Amino acid sequence: MKYLKKVFKTVKMGYLVLISVLISCNENTVSVAEQPILSDYTVGEKWTWKYKGVTTEGEVRSEGEDTREIVNMNGGLGMVIAQDTIPVSDIVKPEESETPRYKWPLEVGKKWKYEKNWTSQDGTTGTQSQDAKVLSYKEETVDAGTFMAYTIEYKGTVSNSRGYNAQTDEVWLYAPELKNFIKMTQTQDGFVYNEELIKYVNPN
Repeated sequence: MKYLKKVFKTVKMGYLVLISVLISCNENTVSVAEQPILSDYTVGEKWTWKYKGVTTEGEVRSEGEDTREIVNMNGGLGMVIAQDTIPVSDIVKPEESETPRYKWPLEVGKKWKYEKNWTSQDGTTGTQSQDAKVLSYKEETVDAGTFMAYTIEYKGTVSNSRGYNAQTDEVWLYAPELKNFIKMTQTQDGFVYNEELIKYVNPN
């Protein structure tokens, strides 16, 4: 189970960076989400999620809050993630992978293959492979409010160099109005991890 915890920590950080690039038009009636551009972000924007990871036996493995905020950075924009500040210009660069996390533009019914290789802090390497599909675009309610959102389902496996292999299924709710996900649920080998948006601030 300790390897599982390391896998979740590594994958979680990657997800939080990658999912932050999601964006589309501001009109809720639009059902296609395009790749973001730099001007879509504003200094002072801030997203706060609560997260919790629990085993099937009820043991809480992780719990707390995550925050992302847009700030000025060397004359440009940066996104504060934990102890790091990443240039937004880097975040919005098109992904060149043939198996990307997001197949732009996002629209209901779209399918693709997502694959990612990763390395944890202790040197363990791993691979995540999932089939992705956009299931719907409708109103969804979370602690931060009610928003139009896409439901994106990922189903597949995760494995590492230490012999770990498990089914990993995820559901993400992405709200174009907020340029971010508002909820995600990940189930893997007797462990369930949830994140939910509890606050969004936009100075505009």
